[in-house]
Amino acid sequence: MTRALLVTAHPLAQSLTARLAARVEAEARAAGWQLSRRDLYDGFDPVLTPAERAAYYATPAPTLEEDKRALAEAQVLILVFPTWWFGFPAILKGWFDRVWAPGTAYDHSPGFGPMLPRLHSLREVLAVTTMGAPAWIDWLVLRRPVRRILRLAILKPCAPKARLTWRALYGAEAVAEPRLARFETRLAADLTRIARRLTCPD
Repeated sequence: MTRALLVTAHPLAQSLTARLAARVEAEARAAGWQLSRRDLYDGFDPVLTPAERAAYYATPAPTLEEDKRALAEAQVLILVFPTWWFGFPAILKGWFDRVWAPGTAYDHSPGFGPMLPRLHSLREVLAVTTMGAPAWIDWLVLRRPVRRILRLAILKPCAPKARLTWRALYGAEAVAEPRLARFETRLAADLTRIARRLTCPD
């Protein structure tokens, strides 16, 4: 059975992020995946502690063990979040800081060389984000910074076998229902393709 982790990051229960998260969750469960959902606004503290930082190059601090275990076991990671100021929400950045930690997501190499990946089970990542800006600003002016950071700075060193599917809903503050419905249909198709790749890997 496919093990999936869904992480959401929006403070409002009636947000567009919540709607999209509910849609992908329903599709994943309908596919028979074993899915764990982590709403970061339900009690997650994004602040890296002094103990965690002090243990960064020593024995990893025994914190957030359940979150770390869910990440380490996931074959599919689904992130649903808003893009704010062309970056991750602070609470999601804190999740990367605290959960994608040494001993969980990667190990340090001798001499502080390239990071040694640990997320060997992670094969697929679906990132779903909403953005108020139009697509041309993200693509042409800023060169898709959130996607670049996720793909090159987070996934590549920690889960090099993971394949990223990136879906951004632009102009989200004034999105009409027909366009939103088409976007949701595309997400369902993405999950179908991911399931097929997991069954029949390239």
